[in-house]
Formats: sequence, C-alpha cells, structure tokens
Amino acid sequence: MIEEGKPLFVQIAEQIEDSIVDGSLADHTQAPSTNELAAFYRINPATAAKGVAMLVDKGVLHKRRGIGMFVAEGARELLLQERRGAFAERYVAPLLAEARKIGLGPEDLAALVREHGATTDRDHTERSRA
Repeated sequence: MIEEGKPLFVQIAEQIEDSIVDGSLADHTQAPSTNELAAFYRINPATAAKGVAMLVDKGVLHKRRGIGMFVAEGARELLLQERRGAFAERYVAPLLAEARKIGLGPEDLAALVREHGATTDRDHTERSRA
C-alpha cells in the first residue's frame, strides 16, 4: 500500500476515499479512527490524523463529538465528481488533442472506444471461461 514519493497522509486519505467510492464505506458509516489507521499502517497517529483532516476539510468525513469520524452524506457522489473531472483532465483532454492531430473527430474517437471496449469485454469473457 505504501508508495514511495507520495506523503503517507495523502495515501491514507486516498485509501479511505477508495473505500467510499467502492461502497465499502457508505454514507453515515463510521470511518476508521486515527489510532486504528496508525496501528494498521504502522505509522504515527498524527500522520493518520492529517489524512483524516484532509477528508474533513473536503467535506467527505465529519466528526461526531465523542463518537468518531463518519462518512458525510453525499460523499461518494462528491468523490465521483472529483474523480471524473480529474479523469477528463488527465486522460480525455490529451486523448482529444492527439485525435485532432491525426485527423480524428469526436465521433471517430467514440467509435474507436466502443470498438476497443467490445474487444476488451469479449477477451475478458473468454479468459473467465478458461
């Protein structure tokens, strides 16, 4: 889980976000405590607290005094919107720019994506059967 070159507190926040996005942590569900995170990842509790604080600042987690941290209402949708925007910026914009360079319009590109997606789905199904 630990990645070189990326701050631990950011990695902790990303792991919690992943759990929210994949549905492991639903709205109103209690999030792991900073002490639990620190023990699990064998890190300083202050580092874990910094990652949790990032999510509180973002509106993904909220504190219930005396009980702990909980997933905020709508957190999953907030994270999905954020990730979709980042996906578009990181992958779609450069893809469109390259497509324009080689004479492909949006419809051509959409057709290529559908074609490649169908091939990938077929390959995956065939591998699953084997």
